[in-house]
Amino acid sequence: MSVEALLVAGGLPLDPAPAEMRAMAGAVSEALIAWIGGLAEAPADATHGAIDVARRLEATPPERGTADLEGLLDQALEAARHTFEYSGPGYLAYIPGGGLYTAALAEFLAQGLNRYVGLWQPSPAVVQLEENVTRWLCGLFDFPPETSQGVLTSGGSLANLSAVVTARHAKLGRDFLDGTYYVTDQAHGSNTKAATIAGFGPDALRIVPTDSELRMDPEALARMIHEDRAAGRRPFLVIGAAGTTNTGAIDPLGAIADVATREGLWFHVDAAYGGFFVLTDRGRERFAGAERADSITLDPHKGLFLPYGTGGLIVRDRVAMRDAHFEGAAYLQDLPPAGELPNYNELTPELSRDMRGLRVWWPLALHGVSAFREALDEKLDLTDRAHMALAADPAIEVGWRPHSPSSRSAYATVTRRPTARCSNASMRPNACSCRRR
Repeated sequence: MSVEALLVAGGLPLDPAPAEMRAMAGAVSEALIAWIGGLAEAPADATHGAIDVARRLEATPPERGTADLEGLLDQALEAARHTFEYSGPGYLAYIPGGGLYTAALAEFLAQGLNRYVGLWQPSPAVVQLEENVTRWLCGLFDFPPETSQGVLTSGGSLANLSAVVTARHAKLGRDFLDGTYYVTDQAHGSNTKAATIAGFGPDALRIVPTDSELRMDPEALARMIHEDRAAGRRPFLVIGAAGTTNTGAIDPLGAIADVATREGLWFHVDAAYGGFFVLTDRGRERFAGAERADSITLDPHKGLFLPYGTGGLIVRDRVAMRDAHFEGAAYLQDLPPAGELPNYNELTPELSRDMRGLRVWWPLALHGVSAFREALDEKLDLTDRAHMALAADPAIEVGWRPHSPSSRSAYATVTRRPTARCSNASMRPNACSCRRR
């Protein structure tokens, strides 16, 4: 059956016939394969006229469908063409990854199977597939298998929120308004947003100074903690970065861990950006100290090139994570507790959640971990090559060396050499938008 044959009066039935399903799946698959085949020649920025396209596509759903899949597919592809093409080789300006075909296939199957994984009892074997991924994530940072737990989230923002909530409950209890937490001005905004959602106002935030490489100063951190304690506040959380968004800088994680251990703070590492470089020898060396964290945020939709909506959090103490998130309900009273398998609803804000494990597990199993390691090692080589080439150009000022194992660090810190003093010259170099390349 062709896609054109689906154009019938009354619209497509909610349960199409097998021939109809094959025709639709084939049309979408062929369109996606053709799309991927054209990425090498796609412009990096095709947003000119995109607002006009958006206006043209504005619509409300019809009362009676037309079964016009071909028309809907054309609409989707037209919308996708008028975007930044961050899946193509010419796009260097932003963090997003491109997605893998194997992950798309896994997601297609997962959405079709539509198994519920918020609790383990309805789908224990499906939960196990996700646990294959989360146990592997914990092992990447040597978290103890007996006590640690990982969860896949919608992204780094939700992972950071769960980390802050867990830290708040573990260190402050329910009376927490005198708590203080510590970040640098290079921390990702999702960290302070998470703290705000968790109930902490601006008076709880402490901005720790950075060194010349924009990394947290551990001695300044220790002084600020002592000053806050002397003022009657309760320091409870410090957030270090394993690759900042601005420049790819890596905070001195080992020294921060020393301070956190000595002062009794929860140590969270935001490794959403650079964390998966731990797969490489160079990345593991530069992330020394992350294994001492209490929690780590990771984003497979960055470092593993997976589709958006694929984040992760690993926590050293699963009991602390559950205590911070668990809420009972009468409709859940007859379900068994976590045991060999976890109840994910007890570990995050989500009760309803999609079946995320398959879109991570399939690429890892099909390509092998070594394929990702080699790709990330290549990114480090390209970073060094780009840095050397840019530094050799007298018309370009390279702000910081690419000490971070992140693919963006070579160009996130590149600026045009200014010809006149900028009106924002008093700001940090990376805060002046007119000097960014």
